[in-house]
Amino acid sequence: MTFVKPCYAKPDVRRAGECLIARKATPEERAHATSVMTNWRASHGYVLNTFQSTLRNKLRYLDKTAIVGQRLKRAPSIVAKLSRFNTMKLHQMQDIAGLRAIVETNAKLKRLHDNYRDSRFIHELIKTHDYVSNPKPDGYRSIHLVYRYQNPKAPVYDGLFVELQLRTRLQHAWATAVETVDAFLGQKIKAGEPSQDWAEFFLLASAAFAHSEKMPLPEKFRNIAPKTLLSLLRKSEKKLDVLLKLRGFSVAADKIFRDGLASASYHLITLNSAARTLTISSFPLADQDLANKAYAELEERAFNGEPLDPVLVTGGRVDGLRKAYPNYFLDTQSFVKILERIINQGHGFE
Repeated sequence: MTFVKPCYAKPDVRRAGECLIARKATPEERAHATSVMTNWRASHGYVLNTFQSTLRNKLRYLDKTAIVGQRLKRAPSIVAKLSRFNTMKLHQMQDIAGLRAIVETNAKLKRLHDNYRDSRFIHELIKTHDYVSNPKPDGYRSIHLVYRYQNPKAPVYDGLFVELQLRTRLQHAWATAVETVDAFLGQKIKAGEPSQDWAEFFLLASAAFAHSEKMPLPEKFRNIAPKTLLSLLRKSEKKLDVLLKLRGFSVAADKIFRDGLASASYHLITLNSAARTLTISSFPLADQDLANKAYAELEERAFNGEPLDPVLVTGGRVDGLRKAYPNYFLDTQSFVKILERIINQGHGFE
């Protein structure tokens, strides 16, 4: 398999990132900066492939039912992050390459985390965020491990970062629902700019899910009685008609147009939130450049205002993508089932 190599030095990558968020950049400067960024992002594919192979080997012994997903960060997300954080530099961004493992239980999550922590890994673990033991203020729960790649057999990729996200199915269901509501209702929950009502609902849902997993709740609700938490969740759900809305999104997902059902090396998934449609274009390994070009074109259209949310993912059959990337298929069925059991039956609050 042929992988893209970095074509630019880190100072060039840094300057490209600065240009992408500069207000006075000329079209020519922006086009060059985009080209540099695209190459830098694509070069993380090799690192991503290395880490996903290691992850799958670990899961073979720890949780054979686990789901693995991987992605390269979208260009709009890269630019938004550079704009949001003044000190952030493109060559220092640690989550351009993202790898995710979704395991069945918190016990398996702990074993996987411990396995990474205790293993003799050639790559450098530079950062750990345990948002399961200490959830984010918005309710997000997951474990993040950031590694710096280093390998004398492939020194051209040394210094590139990859972020591993380790989470349970329940934690993943919550995150999926957040992204689906963002896509359909124009919320910006994931970006930290939600409406007050939706922010409150998802924080309550996270607390309820954590309670059912017997794990630490978000700080805001740690000292609240379980019955009070359940009552607040029910009121919030009723106010927003969450179950009704998410069931509607699920019905819409069943009507989404799909393409590219054959095995392929690359899948370009595009969600049109206005038309409520999703398309998949699949590419063989030989058409890697074509896939990256199509991805860049869709990102440019999204940047210019079209309601498109494209992502380029690698490997596997398209019919397996629904499990690994349910947010792009608007698949909130797991979240709906869990929330319904809690709301209607008080599941986990007996």
